[in-house]
Amino acid sequence: MNALPLLLIGLATFAGGYLLYSKFLGDRVYKLDPAFRTPAHEQRDGVDYVPTNKFVLWGHHFTSVAGAAPIVGPAVAVIWGWLPAFLWVTLGTVFFAGMHDLGALWASARNKGRSMGTLSGRYIGDRGAKLFLVVIFLLLLMVVAAFAVVIKNLLISTPSAVIPAWGAVAVALLVGQAVYRYRVSLGVVTVVGVAALYGLILLGDAFPVELPDPILGMSPATFWILALFVYAGIASLLPVWVLLQPRDYINGVQLFVGLGILFVSVLVSAPTIVAPAINDAVPAGTPDLLPLLFVTIACGAISGFHGMVSSGTTSKQLDKETDARFVGYFGAVGEGMLALGAIIAAVAGFRTVAEWESVYSGFGEGGVAAFVAGGGELVHGGLGLPVSLSSTVLATMAILFAATTMDTGVRLLRFVVQEAGEAAKVRINTGIGTLIAVGAGMALTFSQGADGAGGLRIWPLFGTSNQLLASLTLSIIAVILIRKRRNPTPALVPLVFVFVMAFWAALAQLGDLYETRDWLLLGIDVVIIVAALWVAIEAVGAMRRAYREPPEDPDADVTEKAELKG
Repeated sequence: MNALPLLLIGLATFAGGYLLYSKFLGDRVYKLDPAFRTPAHEQRDGVDYVPTNKFVLWGHHFTSVAGAAPIVGPAVAVIWGWLPAFLWVTLGTVFFAGMHDLGALWASARNKGRSMGTLSGRYIGDRGAKLFLVVIFLLLLMVVAAFAVVIKNLLISTPSAVIPAWGAVAVALLVGQAVYRYRVSLGVVTVVGVAALYGLILLGDAFPVELPDPILGMSPATFWILALFVYAGIASLLPVWVLLQPRDYINGVQLFVGLGILFVSVLVSAPTIVAPAINDAVPAGTPDLLPLLFVTIACGAISGFHGMVSSGTTSKQLDKETDARFVGYFGAVGEGMLALGAIIAAVAGFRTVAEWESVYSGFGEGGVAAFVAGGGELVHGGLGLPVSLSSTVLATMAILFAATTMDTGVRLLRFVVQEAGEAAKVRINTGIGTLIAVGAGMALTFSQGADGAGGLRIWPLFGTSNQLLASLTLSIIAVILIRKRRNPTPALVPLVFVFVMAFWAALAQLGDLYETRDWLLLGIDVVIIVAALWVAIEAVGAMRRAYREPPEDPDADVTEKAELKG
């Protein structure tokens, strides 16, 4: 089969979702109000709360939620065949991820920019909130540690990506100064910034950087991990307009250009899909498609991490409430497009079935390596770029996605630490919170050696915990909609589906971990399962109470009402 119909159907589905379904959600369900005063204005502090142009904020949100996961998940899941992965990515993005991300952003903005963990206390109950924070902390810890390892591996395996990956930080700092201090036109800054990034890619391809072993008494792996955590810690402390916003925005534009290059290559070369639509001959040891498909592909279909970003950093920068549709829903669409690109690269970037099968020789194979290798071949065949340069472009894309998610993850982890301190009646300032966040991430990453192997120690639990978190976020959104007497069905349908699949997968994983006697992961999995089940029960009770209670004024801000009553 030709890959061209896959690309066109996928893009058409995403376009229809944004133009039609997101408009329905914005107008009829969330009723976005351009006159509503957002937290960015109400609590403006120039550090975390900063009113932001919707295009710049979209760049931050898109690159923060994307990371490497929408590449890894789909590029692993095609082992069951490309059709299940394709259907889950397209339909999941339109009906699940878009409404989840938009809903979390709207709910947080209507509650002074508070995170989903805090909102769980307001709408579900204090017990649910404490358990919710446990799940959130573990999830963010997994993301921060694992992405440090992913980036480290790419910097070592693709030395041509070192210069553009770190040079992007300098470009972002200059972009921030140009936009906010010198008020240079965003269009001019965008063109110059993207041109500078691609200039760095050319420079990196010409001058690859391979670190000596040892360097400063450390292996290259240890050095890169330390450098990444130092960078992420500093980035999380700076005002968002200095580095986080401009880095994410310019990366988002560059990454969309990179996706455009990949998609144009597919249009030009119309490559053949060598992988089967349904793989009836999966390698030995491959788990069943149900329910694993729906947790293997999280980012790129629906992801609980997105709710943390929407309510953790994005809601604090929302200029107008109506911008939430573009930032939240279209941010999910952007990630869906990246997942679609990963699927096509992983099934059409190989010359023969035998070559594809040699890569997908076991479950968990493929991932970023298949995306970079397969995508590089597609770009080479479609546009004639050298394979090395094509691979540099795609490796840089993967690194920049992962790096923006990592520094946002550290910032979010700091927020969670501070919220946990508030719950325990202990005030934790920004500096101490950041040290705790970075220290926890480094402790996990180096827990099994200086090469950072510990960073992936608890990663096998990411898929189930991430999807359980998505269902819990949807439960909060559903409670708010019920209390406002709005239609909760768009939240309830994905809530039930995702919770059932994720809980099923978590129980299956529990059995596997018991058989392998992996007591650490078994214990963490039990904690996640108990916490998720408890919060779910509390959420059902909250929904029942919401139906019985008098409806809230649908146009009133819930937080302001509660404070006035108090």
